[in-house]
Amino acid sequence: MVRLLKSALRLSVKSIVIVGGFLSLSYAFAQLSTVHGKTLPAEYFSQDLPNILGLLNSEFFMGMIFVITLSIITYVLYLLWQLHEVAVHRSQYMQSAQANLVFALSLCGLFIDKLWWVLAVIIAFTNWEAVASAVSKVINVGIHGKKDSEEA
Repeated sequence: MVRLLKSALRLSVKSIVIVGGFLSLSYAFAQLSTVHGKTLPAEYFSQDLPNILGLLNSEFFMGMIFVITLSIITYVLYLLWQLHEVAVHRSQYMQSAQANLVFALSLCGLFIDKLWWVLAVIIAFTNWEAVASAVSKVINVGIHGKKDSEEA
């Protein structure tokens, strides 16, 4: 019961900190901005035009929109970076001997040409034990010939 209460308290504190940070950033950006058009008459907002125009003339609302836009852009850039690093994470997860090569090719793909990144993904996701077994079998058959055809 105490653990449940502590986790609920932690969740509430985190939520309050996140919402408070969001609102304080929105307020800070609202103080840095000016919405032009404040001198428009009140009839402009109450007649055939939508009521959202009154909200769009609020500095605080524009600050909130700016913070939301920055958050979305940051999150999308983070997801693109995670996609770019998928080969490195995969080779580290598999404890591959080619982890350094995959990292170097991934950086070359970022700065030089995207073909290097594709090569890094191919190297990271290839089952090298199966490739080695198949190549070894081909070499063995090439050197010794097929044993099934000789026995028959």
